[in-house]
This record gives sequence, C-alpha cells and structure tokens, in this order.
Amino acid sequence: MKELKDVTKAGSPAIVTVVMFVLIWELIVRITGIEPYILPAPSEIFLAFGESWTLLPEHIWITAAEALLGFSLGIIVALVIALSLDASVILRKSVYPLLLFSQTIPIIAIAPLLIIWFGYGILPKVLVVALVTFFPVVVNMIEGLQSSDRDMMRLLQSMGSSRWQTMRYVRFPHALPYLFTGLKIGATYSVLAAVISEWVGASKGLGIYLVRAQNSFATDKVFVSIMIISFLSCLLFFITVLISRWAMPWKYKHMKKGSGES
Repeated sequence: MKELKDVTKAGSPAIVTVVMFVLIWELIVRITGIEPYILPAPSEIFLAFGESWTLLPEHIWITAAEALLGFSLGIIVALVIALSLDASVILRKSVYPLLLFSQTIPIIAIAPLLIIWFGYGILPKVLVVALVTFFPVVVNMIEGLQSSDRDMMRLLQSMGSSRWQTMRYVRFPHALPYLFTGLKIGATYSVLAAVISEWVGASKGLGIYLVRAQNSFATDKVFVSIMIISFLSCLLFFITVLISRWAMPWKYKHMKKGSGES
C-alpha cells in the first residue's frame, strides 16, 4: 500500500496537467465550433465511450491478453538471452549485433509473415508483442550484469563463493534497476504492438475497433480507442513501477532519503 501511495503521489502533477488540458480542449472546440468529425470535444468522446461500452469489453480483453502474454514471453526470452550472452564473450560478440539488426526491421513488415506461418489466432499477435518488447529488456539486463561491482565480486570469490552465489548476491541485484528500466519501456510498447498486430489480421481487438471507427469517420470512437489503448499502456507501466518498488525497496528508500536531504 505504501508503494501505491508513493506512485500515486508522484503522478498527481501529471493528473492535474491532463485535467487542465482536457478543459482547454473542450473550451477551444466549443468556442471555435470545429466539426465533430474533425475534432470532437472531450464531452462527446465520453458520450461515445458510454454508447460503445457494450462492444468494448470483448475488444479490450483480446488486446490486453495479447499484450500481457506477449510481454511475459518477451521477458522470459530476454532473460534467457541476456544470461546466455553474459556467460560467453564469444556468444555475446556473435549474437549481440544480430539483436541490434533485428530492431531495424519494421514490425509491420514482420507481422504479415507471422500471420502466414501461424494463422489468424492469438499466437502471431503474442509473438509480435514479444518481438517488440524483448529488446529493451535484454539490452538493459546485459548492461546491468556487465556493470556489476568488480570489487564485490572479487571479494565473494576470495571467500569461495560459486558463480551462482555471485550472481545471486551481487550481479543480479545490481542489474535489477537496469532490468526494470527495460521492463518499463517494454510495458509501454506492448499494447501498441498488440494493436499493430491486429491491423494485419484479426476479427476482434482494439486495433480492429479503431480501424472500423476510422473507416466510418466516427472520430469520437477513434479517440475512445486511443484513450483505452493509452490507459492500458499506462496501467501496465504503473504495475511495473509497483513491482519495481517491491523488488528494490533499498533503491527507492535511498532516493527518498537523498531527496529529503536536498
């Protein structure tokens, strides 16, 4: 609960900013009389949200499931790759450039191939999300492992610690801040990747809802889908921050103490 209160308190200025932005948006639309199909007022978007509520839950559930499953798979793959590359210098020099090269390929070009190979089910969408989210996690994890305290590692080794013990007590805890930095980036991309994958081939999901609203010139419903996509991304990011505060209490206590002293 304490972690939740801290995160909520830290996000209060952002909430105030969003409220002010929405109020200014509403006033500008009302004063200028912009047509709703060009730019609807926030009040019209909320009305459209209420009208579409009977259709939205199924689309939201599909996209959320694709994002969570893909993000989880991406984390597992990233940790396996990061630990493997860390264990072998030759492997790291051989595979790391390929990881960088893989990120130069547009995901919108890979998604059709996955649809051809794995069909129109949930699997290709999960794979698209995993491909998008694993890279920041693996890069940050490798960076964290490689920047471990060498003096502390040598101290443990002089005391007869095994490689596993050194990893458990020094290297992995040191790499946790790096890991969660990658997880936060991956969390914000996961929902977006799920939506993009739905554009290529799907019958349900927020991506499909968005395309249908766009083709119908229902701009208010386009904003509804954008609002929900943003909310899901922020929610996943928020959960990741809470987990990081639970997993690294020493880091946030130190930051809080340093902020208080300054």
